[in-house]
Amino acid sequence: MSSEPRVLVTGVGGPSGVSILRAMAGQPVAMLGGDIDPYAAGLYLLDPDRRHILPRGEDPRLVTTLLDLCRAEDVDVLVPTVDSELLPLARARDELAAAGVALVAASVATLETCLDKWRLAERCREAVRVPATWVVDDAFDPAAPPLPAIVKPRSGSGSRGIALLERRAEVEALERDGSLLVQEHLPGPEHSLDVLARADGHVAAVVPRERLKVDSGIAVTGRTKHDPRLDAFAREVARLIGLTTVANVQVKEDASGEPALLEVNARFPGTMPLTVASGVDMPRLAIGEALGEPIPDGPIAFRDIAMVRYFEERFFSFGDIEELRARAARIAV
Repeated sequence: MSSEPRVLVTGVGGPSGVSILRAMAGQPVAMLGGDIDPYAAGLYLLDPDRRHILPRGEDPRLVTTLLDLCRAEDVDVLVPTVDSELLPLARARDELAAAGVALVAASVATLETCLDKWRLAERCREAVRVPATWVVDDAFDPAAPPLPAIVKPRSGSGSRGIALLERRAEVEALERDGSLLVQEHLPGPEHSLDVLARADGHVAAVVPRERLKVDSGIAVTGRTKHDPRLDAFAREVARLIGLTTVANVQVKEDASGEPALLEVNARFPGTMPLTVASGVDMPRLAIGEALGEPIPDGPIAFRDIAMVRYFEERFFSFGDIEELRARAARIAV
């Protein structure tokens, strides 16, 4: 094995995982990647012996599989990027530490708050602007929310299940099992606030990004922008949820221009390359802290720049895909 520290990133088929691999390119660490999908693009950014097929986050074998993999590959740092993996791995933090593996992930308490949008709203509403929100359960009054309104899953990410309700009949037809929220519609621009907090909770950096064009919940065109209001907003949310790693705070402005909290993704966001390019290399800093390198107090400076995203092709033998497909078939059994 290499004497370099070894870092395993999960979910390398998604933009978050790919962005971490790219940010760490050229660093004195050995990067490994895992995903459930043999076609995951990030796997093919790595040498064949550093590609791994994993169970789904909901699979009860996930933690055991990753523990065994970390031991076999002498992994020093594990960085999960998939929402469904976060809580199981956070709950196994002590087991991972006993195996010599540092987990770069938020605490169980932080994740339990952020993965439940209603709990998050309740936690933060006394300190920051939160849209008026209703749980769609047996007590829900369909006449209460002003229209138009937004309906969204109580848990979930990536804009999945989010819709604009414009007619009262649409509100009345919602399933009242408590899994949905109806929320005040905010007409202003949307911002993503990338936050880097140290293990002691100190916020070293906030990089606000304006989402200029969004596709499937991921910003494909955006820009960084200095805004003291958004900086203060993100720091307060980080304090309220007890953040100790990287997170993405999503806000939208109301009709008066005041930012209001939509959700917090307590993991590396998919548009991390823009934040890295602006001058705050959050993957390197967070992984460095896990390896014993202190994160500076900050605030870490960044530049106002813009970004567009595009596809990039990689070419290799089809045998590489066949090998990973065979591994995926064995995992599925």
